[in-house]
Amino acid sequence: MMNTNSKFHKITDKRNFIIDCYTEMLLRIKENEVVALIKSNTFSTLGKEQLSDDKVVQSLSIYFQLMTLVEENAATQYRRESENQKEIYGVRGSWGEAFKVWKDQNVSEDEMIKAIADTRVIPVLTAHPTEAKRVTVIEIHRELYLLLAKRENTAMSKLEQNSTREEIISLLERWWRTGEIYLEKPQIQDERANVIYYFSKIFPKLLQQSDAHLQNSWIEMGLDPSKIKNPNIFPKINFGSWVGGDRDGHPFVTPTITQETLEIHRKKALALILEKLKEAAIKFSVSAVTNPIPFQLLESIDKKKNALGVAGKKAVERNPYEPWRQYINLLIVKLNNTISNKVADSNSYYKSSKDLQDDLNFFRDVLVENGMKGLAESLLFSLQRAVDCFGFHLAKLDIRQNSAFHDRAISQILKSNGEKDYDFENWSEEKRVAYLSQCLANNSQITDISVSYGKEADNVLDCYRVVRNHINLYGSEGIGSFIISMTRSLSDLLVVYLLMKETQLLNTPIKVVPLFETIEDLHNGPAILEEYLQHPVSQERATKINYEQEVMLGYSDSNKDGGTISSKWNLYKAETELAKTAAKNNFKAYFFHGAGGTISRGGGKYHRFLESMPANTVNGTIKITVQGETISQLFGNPVTATYNLNALASGVAKQTILSKYQAKDKQYPFDVIEYLSQKSFEHYRDFIETPGFINFYGKATCIDVLEKSKIGSRPSRRTGTRSLDDLRAIPWVFSWNLSRISLTGWYGLGSALKSLKTEKPEDFENLKSNINDWSFLKFLIIQTETNLILSQRDIMKVYADLDDDTAEKDTFMTKIMNDFDNAFQLIEELFNEPASQRRIGQYDNFYWRNDKLNILHDLHISYLKKWRTMEDSAEKEQILTKLLSIINALSSGLKHTG
Repeated sequence: MMNTNSKFHKITDKRNFIIDCYTEMLLRIKENEVVALIKSNTFSTLGKEQLSDDKVVQSLSIYFQLMTLVEENAATQYRRESENQKEIYGVRGSWGEAFKVWKDQNVSEDEMIKAIADTRVIPVLTAHPTEAKRVTVIEIHRELYLLLAKRENTAMSKLEQNSTREEIISLLERWWRTGEIYLEKPQIQDERANVIYYFSKIFPKLLQQSDAHLQNSWIEMGLDPSKIKNPNIFPKINFGSWVGGDRDGHPFVTPTITQETLEIHRKKALALILEKLKEAAIKFSVSAVTNPIPFQLLESIDKKKNALGVAGKKAVERNPYEPWRQYINLLIVKLNNTISNKVADSNSYYKSSKDLQDDLNFFRDVLVENGMKGLAESLLFSLQRAVDCFGFHLAKLDIRQNSAFHDRAISQILKSNGEKDYDFENWSEEKRVAYLSQCLANNSQITDISVSYGKEADNVLDCYRVVRNHINLYGSEGIGSFIISMTRSLSDLLVVYLLMKETQLLNTPIKVVPLFETIEDLHNGPAILEEYLQHPVSQERATKINYEQEVMLGYSDSNKDGGTISSKWNLYKAETELAKTAAKNNFKAYFFHGAGGTISRGGGKYHRFLESMPANTVNGTIKITVQGETISQLFGNPVTATYNLNALASGVAKQTILSKYQAKDKQYPFDVIEYLSQKSFEHYRDFIETPGFINFYGKATCIDVLEKSKIGSRPSRRTGTRSLDDLRAIPWVFSWNLSRISLTGWYGLGSALKSLKTEKPEDFENLKSNINDWSFLKFLIIQTETNLILSQRDIMKVYADLDDDTAEKDTFMTKIMNDFDNAFQLIEELFNEPASQRRIGQYDNFYWRNDKLNILHDLHISYLKKWRTMEDSAEKEQILTKLLSIINALSSGLKHTG
């Protein structure tokens, strides 16, 4: 399906241009048969002997990635045109939009500035097993995107246009000759190198672009320019990481890995800040001959010079008539001492990045007070922002572990200490809480650093000791939160308190964070949080964490547990109640959203995600995971990355203002959504609990291949048990999407909507009347519809045929198809318009992909059948590698799979 309006004409031209470049490159390197595939859309036109399966997979994988790059570029150009031809506030999720909304609400400029300053955004990068691209390929993506953007320059001559085209063709050849995916299973070190590349190379530039966009939008909207110059009032952007700290079901994340990761983070951060300081020193060529020297600057220079000894004296002598540069050079000396870690005098190195921030704030104040405000804004701004964002730690490393692991650790400690009743895992909750509270109230310890207690106990104690040692050396700014997966009771949190007490960490500002994942956990969460916040140790630690409580919400497991509708609604309710519970206990809760790239796992456009939040739950902060393939999709190219970071920050700021002007939610049809949630939950549970489900799932999807995947370092199951409960939510979603069944994103809604319309027609009409006014509802239904569009009836049936039990297959496919058809039809009724007319962009994207996706699905099924019949051998391992390459190519074509 193609659309004839100008927007789609433009993107069609861009697609055709990149395809022409691609095929031209292939012709030049004599890959004529591949050209036929790219041009023809069908495999039948090719002789099987003419083109190897490897070439088919490689050529289509690159083709899909090219389509995505073109679409991203087109979206960027569309936003730019909206800003130029219309108004900057016309771009959804932009700062311009936020400022327009606030002006219309008569929000004062000072209130706006306060909302911006109070905004805190914390993207947390994780290495989940759906990202198979090498850093080399990601760099090629960035180069290509910049060339495509360069081509948009209308001032370029024909010769320059031709030159750019040749650069693109050359780059495509390099890509063709570069390996696409990991041929060996990546180590944690590989995943760590990938995320550190983003932290150290991509995000510093992104921060500058994001700040510039905010500043320019403010001025363009006619607001006072003088109020947007100070870096201290800009949003607090900080990054986090799980790579090297997340040990939930990951046996390879050892205490040594965590220690190495913290040290590498620090080394990279200090190198980044040093480079920024050197850039500032070069540019601060202000002469004392023609400019009066402020007394307070000379006084500070003299004091720092004396404290830094010979190196300080040399730094000052190097630029005798440039005291402003002398000051920066002295900061460089002090930072070099911090890096070398060989200076004992505390006045000669920085104990923390805050000390450097204080020095820079002093310097800025001196400049402003002495008429050099322009230099402060142009030469210091990005340096101060980099120190504020990256500190001396680059990204905060979260430490995550499963509650069951902690329980085993306590049992081992009790057993080693000679306790007769050492089976802590099976104690009642009352007994657990009583014991833990008693230990926490007692000054004596139950562990000894010289004793080995057992695998789990030694691992967790050693990990916490690594954290303690790091804090002793460098302070706590590089440490994130201690997160407990599968938090199901107060005792799960108190166990962590006890372990922290044993390793002298209770007096640190480290937050202990519950992760509520299943539907039941989300329901019980508020009661658990209340008990936890009222516990004496929490009360004692309240000032250390500024009366803030982080709560993590799991999108993946709640989806696997209850289906997408029930998951989203129970998350909504949990957020509301958790925020109220914290406030009632004089804490401010902020949420860490464990969202993935797919809609099934909480993915979606950031501005819509934030608009769908319940009232009074954002509280100035958003912490959110950026997982696997999503990292490169959201932050791989500069302009898209800037847009996404701004959408997060402006979305949080808008929620802050909204909380002041709207004390509570409007009267939306909560009871109707509650009904839909319950009905969809029942339908979903009936589906996965139908006898034979695990067998059907194992045959109709490639979950067995994903369990042997070389894409990520983490095992696909937490314990290795072959059950749905033990399966990680990521391969669960990934496997269904690769079969185009995608039921994790929609199953249950069709039946629920049909029941609502049949049994409660007035409520159905009420839902319909609110579909465009309630952001949560609209976001939920549109996300679900997107996954319905991703599903394909014919391909679903072909994958289902992999189950040779006809009766079993028919049972499940009847359920799937009925729900699929009902959902499509009834969503159309809610919007009074079919998806094919409302979702033109979505259908247009698939128009350029579907035929080629079908080729890959045919190959996927063919090799899947062959692989499943083979005995273990070298040949079977080769087939597995082919399957993983096909899966990677399918992922590129479908865009969001895991």
